[in-house]
Amino acid sequence: MSTARISPPSRLRRFFTDSAVFQWQNQSLRADLIFTLPVAICLGGGVAMGHPVVGLITAGGAMNTGFGHKQSIDESPLLPMIFVTLGMAFSGFVGVLIGHENLLLVFTAALWGFGYGMLTARPGGYGWVGQQCVITFLVASAFPAPLVAAGERGLLLLAGGALQLVLSALMLHVFGDLRTRLWQLEHYLREEQRALRCAVRETAASLRQRRFVNSAIPYSLRLAVTVGVGTEVYRRLHYPSGYWIPMTALLVLKPAVTDTVSRAVARALGTIGGAVLVSFGLAHVQASPMVLAGLTALFAWLSYGLLNVNYALFSVCITGYIVFLLSLNELPGPEIAARRAFCTLVGAAISLAVRLAVISHNRAHWRRAAAVHRGLIPERLPAE
Repeated sequence: MSTARISPPSRLRRFFTDSAVFQWQNQSLRADLIFTLPVAICLGGGVAMGHPVVGLITAGGAMNTGFGHKQSIDESPLLPMIFVTLGMAFSGFVGVLIGHENLLLVFTAALWGFGYGMLTARPGGYGWVGQQCVITFLVASAFPAPLVAAGERGLLLLAGGALQLVLSALMLHVFGDLRTRLWQLEHYLREEQRALRCAVRETAASLRQRRFVNSAIPYSLRLAVTVGVGTEVYRRLHYPSGYWIPMTALLVLKPAVTDTVSRAVARALGTIGGAVLVSFGLAHVQASPMVLAGLTALFAWLSYGLLNVNYALFSVCITGYIVFLLSLNELPGPEIAARRAFCTLVGAAISLAVRLAVISHNRAHWRRAAAVHRGLIPERLPAE
């Protein structure tokens, strides 16, 4: 006799979905060479000019903007790329200006996380744009600097994103559409202002009435707490590259607990695997700046092409990309890999802890509500 209830082994397998399920039909390596080219140009240009850090930052902007083509807003993959380019430039500027030693970083990171959570309720790639802005803000906070330097970083991110937009639009023969979307940018910004006002009114009404059914508020609050806690841990540890802690917590936390566990396992396994692979490679490769730039471009290409195949595999590739990218800044690659693995585990643990705390609180709330309904306890405790 069949039963609809999920057996324990099936439930356990769901925790490893993001690690064990490979959808090779979704690989797009050939097509994604287009988006890798601007990243390679940024890296090679920075090394050739003797300013690898400039190439590093602009390549980061180009890399993130390229991922936007896999999203869609208003039935266009160009709009996520445009929005994320502008959002990254602003978030990078604010992150550098605040810095990781400032307590304001925790509150701003929590606000950015809450905003991302609210955007997930909107269709298309709005949520992805919000997520990338939070990540850019957290990464930039590791490099505090005065106003002018913060502005320079924002402009470099903008330049990298703009290069990705122009080159990919030319190679995909959609430059006319890009020009049209840019002319419509003022219209979209007005629409976003209206959407923001509506979201603020709806959020205020939901909080007053304590009505959260079909609302993004609970998930947004969990994201705010998770990112805030992770950022405070990063700030207090004074750990180099500690921004990976809140960044991992942000990426891992999902509305459903099973998805959160599955993503946490995949992120941890992929990051550790990538760290081991890259450390072994750096020990056997003559790591000149041009070689590092080439390996960074290679792992950028693999990250693009394998994104939708398997999340753990993608984590291996993106770890390789980040480690080789930061090695251009004369940081020891194996040390970067070890830091990333450690911070990933801490961030995943924070995300899971927050999710389990919410589940525990909800169970206690529903048990009390059931007891009140049966008359076992009074609805309100007498005032002392």
